[in-house]
Amino acid sequence: MPKAGRVRVTPAGSGFRTGPAGAVAVVVLALIAALTPSAAAARDRAPGGPAPLHRLFDNVATGDDADPGRADFDGAGGSLSAQDLAAAGWTPGRTLSLDAARLTWPRSAPGTPDNVRADGQPVRLHGRGDAVTFLVAGTGGTATGTGTVRYRGGATSTFTLTAPDWRTGPLGTKALALPHVNTPDGQLDESARLYAVSVPADRRRTVESVVLPRDPGPRTDLHVFAASVREPSDGWTGSWAASTGGYTEVGPWTDRTLRLVVHTSAGGPGVRIRLDNTFAAGPVRIGSATVALQDSGAGAAGEPVPLAFAGRSGAEIPAGAQLWSDPLDFSVPANTNLLVSFHLPGPVLAAPVHTKALQRSFLSTPGSGDRSGDADGSAFTETLTTYPFLTGVDVRGGPGSVVALGDSITDGNTSTVDGNRRWPNVLAQRLQRQHEVPRYGVLNHGISANRVVTDRYPGDGVSTDTGGVSAQHRLERDVLAQTGVRTVVVFEGINDVRWGTSPEQVTAGLRAIAERARERGLKVVAATVAPCEGYPDCSPEVDARRTAVNAFIREHSGPGEVFDAMLDFDAVIRDPERPSRMLPAYDSGDHLHPGDAGLRALAESVDLRKLVP
Repeated sequence: MPKAGRVRVTPAGSGFRTGPAGAVAVVVLALIAALTPSAAAARDRAPGGPAPLHRLFDNVATGDDADPGRADFDGAGGSLSAQDLAAAGWTPGRTLSLDAARLTWPRSAPGTPDNVRADGQPVRLHGRGDAVTFLVAGTGGTATGTGTVRYRGGATSTFTLTAPDWRTGPLGTKALALPHVNTPDGQLDESARLYAVSVPADRRRTVESVVLPRDPGPRTDLHVFAASVREPSDGWTGSWAASTGGYTEVGPWTDRTLRLVVHTSAGGPGVRIRLDNTFAAGPVRIGSATVALQDSGAGAAGEPVPLAFAGRSGAEIPAGAQLWSDPLDFSVPANTNLLVSFHLPGPVLAAPVHTKALQRSFLSTPGSGDRSGDADGSAFTETLTTYPFLTGVDVRGGPGSVVALGDSITDGNTSTVDGNRRWPNVLAQRLQRQHEVPRYGVLNHGISANRVVTDRYPGDGVSTDTGGVSAQHRLERDVLAQTGVRTVVVFEGINDVRWGTSPEQVTAGLRAIAERARERGLKVVAATVAPCEGYPDCSPEVDARRTAVNAFIREHSGPGEVFDAMLDFDAVIRDPERPSRMLPAYDSGDHLHPGDAGLRALAESVDLRKLVP
């Protein structure tokens, strides 16, 4: 039996008598069928070759609130609200940047086909990159299947595509959550979710098409709205980054300018920035933006240089999406402070933030307007200790980047404010001073309170918790999609074992991170978990779990193992006479976080050759 809601094409001529009148009827019906989206889909599935995705659309997911009966996403009359999508900035035909992939939301009007139910269709794509990204959702449950990437010259590779359910899937990995589900009986105050899912591709080859997975089953469908090859960031090196840990109330900020201070790792002759509207429910408007070298405080060393976005001074970032500035000829020194300023016309009531900036940034006086071009910092009368919206600074050229994926120790908790003494900062300084290995940029993706296994921040909505979604749930955004990433150093687990997660769960999560990173061609380096005796919840049971995790890391690091290499941070920082605690000279005083001396010891212990793929 056909699934409810699926468009089927009846062969032109079925059930008609022969003869002149019947022949005319057959011809007329054949012509009509040839013009329908479902007929186009059937035609493009034929041996003639792959077709653009929109020609294969056979399902209506989006309906107008005033006429929800014209859409049937799940076979039971449920659908997405066109008004909710518009409020999020996801309008028909809009190109969205999601995890560094450019995806176009279907141009379809509400009540018309806007997605395809995956069932082995060949889809035309073109490009070269490390991944293919699909905008998907499952109905009837999580939908999973195996597809194929086809490359120029005849080579192929297979992938597994998983689309979480549109109503019950995890919020921690969603691209967008909408506040309602439409039904024929009325609108439900229930979240509807869409997901951007990336699968590996061979970056050495040119993608020509993909074959979607087969129909996953009689009650489950895997819906595809958009697909694209994620192009590599060749010619760019990530110099600075911060992870979004949550979505918090701010201000409200209306007609104000943020001037954020960031410390570079690698330098280069050109620059671009990345702004993210992660976890947001609505779009945010950037009025203008500039970059400058810092003089002191909010003052710039020279006139700030305007940034552009697709040739314009400002842009809107849809909910859940990101925005890249155009490349700018601007010399960025290594190991220096930049001022990144951007005007928010507002009002902005909440923002995606990285909380533990450990760096004083600045906010202009209320109602002062666009001060992004000011060299004089006098208009910036308030300070910030977070990083709202800004998530990356890239420099032109260079050998690529190393990502440090971690928790509060990587984030630099208790290190000197404005001192740039986090261990990734010290590692970056070491790399820039030597010539034995490539002088990689270092991207700090530590989030205080983060865990390997479970989400601290739920992944949606305004919250005071900014501990982030789990390392597994943020891996695509914070590692795999980062600019020029070559190697990832994973230094997490203490928060999991402190809060009762078993060693087996932690090591399974670390193994999953390593497998996914290696699929994308990255080198994976694991760091052992540091001791914490003396911290209020660091009991002997916690230390036993920590020790078990470390034993796994030590036993499974090296060629052919789970991890390509290991950094024994535990051995570096522990007290040899009492291994369950930190050496007092390295302790910040809280017995969990190393101070400046301890963080330096971690960075200086790294054999730089282990960072080279």
